Amino acid sequence: MIKPVVIVTRRLPESVETRMKELFDVRLNVDDHRMDAAELAAAAAEADVLVPTVTDAIGPDVIAAAGPRLKLIANFGVGTDHIDVAGAHAKGITVTNTPDVLTEDTAEMTMALLLAVPRRLIEGERLVRAGKWDGWGPTAMLGTRVSGKRLGLIGMGRIGQAVAERARCFGMSIHYHNRRRLHPSVEDALEATYWDDLDQMLPRMDVVSVHCPRTPATHHLLSAERLALLRPNAFLVNTARGEVIDEDALADLLAERKIAGAALDVFQNEPAVNPKFLSLDNVVLMPHLGSATVEARTEMGQKVLINIKTFVDGHRPPDRVLPNL
Repeated sequence: MIKPVVIVTRRLPESVETRMKELFDVRLNVDDHRMDAAELAAAAAEADVLVPTVTDAIGPDVIAAAGPRLKLIANFGVGTDHIDVAGAHAKGITVTNTPDVLTEDTAEMTMALLLAVPRRLIEGERLVRAGKWDGWGPTAMLGTRVSGKRLGLIGMGRIGQAVAERARCFGMSIHYHNRRRLHPSVEDALEATYWDDLDQMLPRMDVVSVHCPRTPATHHLLSAERLALLRPNAFLVNTARGEVIDEDALADLLAERKIAGAALDVFQNEPAVNPKFLSLDNVVLMPHLGSATVEARTEMGQKVLINIKTFVDGHRPPDRVLPNL
């Protein structure tokens, strides 16, 4: 039986690539370079299955270039906002993703950032490394305690709830804004307070953490006007999508000390970082590490394998993504 041609746009964990080679006719991106639009279009033109990642813009032009053989786009990642899902669907191309494997890792990263900013961990590390630390002092490098503070979660899906569970262990009070209110049993278990109006929640929170997807409705959800609602002693954490926050407005507030600090693992124009952030000492900048564990990336690859194998065997893949029509 002729094996389907599977083109992978970035390097994946070695065990995943090896298994793909066993099952399919795989074309790997050996040097792990970021494919440009022309390369992605060429891949779509000759592949039976395309395996892109969040760094690949599979827009209308790439979909239009897809050859008659391309029947599956098996995305390595949960978010599919970089893929023209509706265009693919209209052309008879199935799209899949890799849900339910990033929750724990992203929640762990969120908690790390949630602690890093109030306790000034990055500032302290830089001070020691630069040889400028002159010893302990009663008022040196004072931060802010997180225990007893109010945490406002924007988005309360799997990751938001996992963060809430962890934050409760640190003695934080859980509040959330979500498109739909959670079942009372979940609210009770998390001791969570629901706010149907985000503008009312924001000025009452000590820490705000973003966990909503990128959609047209959430683009700059935290606009300049909403960011201005935050308390001067509030902290902001984002491990979701950079486009949710107006970065220029956030940088201005941080520079003017109108909010206490921020920690960002994602950016609007990745891998570019808004230059306004680079000179600020009250913002922690991470290179999109939310799911960057061996375990998570391997499990993502295994889901890609299952989706491809199921599809090739003539069955509906388990992680099919449908367009929002």
